[in-house]
Amino acid sequence: MNLVNYLAERAHKHPDHIALIDSEQSMSYGELYEHVCGASATLRNRGLGRGDTVLILQPVGIPLYISLLGAFHAGLTVMFIDPSAGQAMMRNSLSLHQPTALIGTGKAHILRLTIPGIRRIKHHFHSSGWVPFSNRWSPAPSGITEPQETPPDSPALITFTSGSTGIPKAACRTHGFLLAQHKALAESLDYIEGEVDLVTLPVFTLANLASGLISVLADTDLRFPAQADSPSILAQCEKHKVTRCAASPAFFTRLHRDSMMPKFHAIYTGGAPVFPNLLNEIQSTHLDMDVVTVFGSTEAEPIAHIAWKDVSEDDHQKMLDGKGLLVGQTVPATQLKIIPDQTGTHIPAMTEEELETISLPSGKVGEIIVTGDHVLKGYLHGKGDKENKVHVGDNIWHRTGDAAWIDEKERVWLVGRCSAAIHKEDKTIYPFGIECAAMSEPGMQRCAVILHNERVTLFIQGDQNESLEKQLLQKLKILGVEQVISITDIPVDKRHNAKIDYPALKSTLERVAK
Repeated sequence: MNLVNYLAERAHKHPDHIALIDSEQSMSYGELYEHVCGASATLRNRGLGRGDTVLILQPVGIPLYISLLGAFHAGLTVMFIDPSAGQAMMRNSLSLHQPTALIGTGKAHILRLTIPGIRRIKHHFHSSGWVPFSNRWSPAPSGITEPQETPPDSPALITFTSGSTGIPKAACRTHGFLLAQHKALAESLDYIEGEVDLVTLPVFTLANLASGLISVLADTDLRFPAQADSPSILAQCEKHKVTRCAASPAFFTRLHRDSMMPKFHAIYTGGAPVFPNLLNEIQSTHLDMDVVTVFGSTEAEPIAHIAWKDVSEDDHQKMLDGKGLLVGQTVPATQLKIIPDQTGTHIPAMTEEELETISLPSGKVGEIIVTGDHVLKGYLHGKGDKENKVHVGDNIWHRTGDAAWIDEKERVWLVGRCSAAIHKEDKTIYPFGIECAAMSEPGMQRCAVILHNERVTLFIQGDQNESLEKQLLQKLKILGVEQVISITDIPVDKRHNAKIDYPALKSTLERVAK
């Protein structure tokens, strides 16, 4: 059983309902499943089957999902490597797992010249252009066939995360994991059959198809959400009557600041810190819109969520006072605990009773650990397990690396990455509380807190503004800030264009100092 079985059921139940829309075409559930069966047959006719992995390097569009779902239908494992991560990341990722086949554009096949891991792939398929020593990938619709039987623990999807070290870890999602994640997402993101969803997070489309939603693939370069093409997005949403969207805060920031936010019934945002200033602006401008923040990670999506309308005045004040960033209650599928922050230390196996003993009570800051059927139990070949997994009895918990505390309503308040904590004298200072308070200042673009020249420093993005620097220093001294400095640019992650890249910021400052 895998997600393709859900697609088959949808195709049988309502074959004429629209499943996917991209900038060039639309496809019904019935048509999509016929193409998926054709793609599956093409792969199987080449001798590929369970145990084989296909690397897909295609742009986000309907052809990508035909390739992905066709591979699932054939019982293959699919590998994705984010092209924006660069060739070094791609080489390192391929050193962790060697695929059997490649489906990619003609341009993607040029990587054979520079990346040995791609040259070693046995079966090559090109979806555009002309490529020597490669088969044309243009699977035609075929007769309806049953998906290959896949056990729940059969590998389905391999993606890579670099974390803060730049060394990739391979997240291998099994078919059972994807089914559990679909259920968790459907509950926390309020999936309702027939709704029209603007897709900016490509993997979420799998849950959309399983739930019977219409998925409109955003007409913009999804590698750069902060540079979203607002006019194209607005026109697309109006044309297809889009009702909802899940995206990075950088994506919604761009639409909002361009005054081109579509008339969504609901938006869901996460993947990076979502500060109150943005949410307040969007909610006050679009009173009827449900604005929901979703906290999660590659290894555990979702973990917690909250509707912004449910955030009280007292909650707002706590965030302004530097208490952290409220991300809501844990979703039903997730078990969550706060344990003492032991960054950089391996946590040995323990019993359930021992976990209860070390778990921190409400109000105490520590590291978030989570478990559940949709929480990744380990990385490919175990690389990264020692640092990120905790064995508790017969269960495995994931260390998120996020520091937080739980309030009396059992809601989660993030205070920052454990690795970004500043230890000075007898105090531990986490960045989110300070950054959250600073972001409430009008016109603030971005800020970051690090230890710089032995002083707790708030860096703010933009031209030097001595008045604002003095104002912020006066306001944030109580939280431990010792100096405020304006800089031209604060680096962020490549995927969401919203998470502060603290190591890159420190490296930049060190280079400038030299």
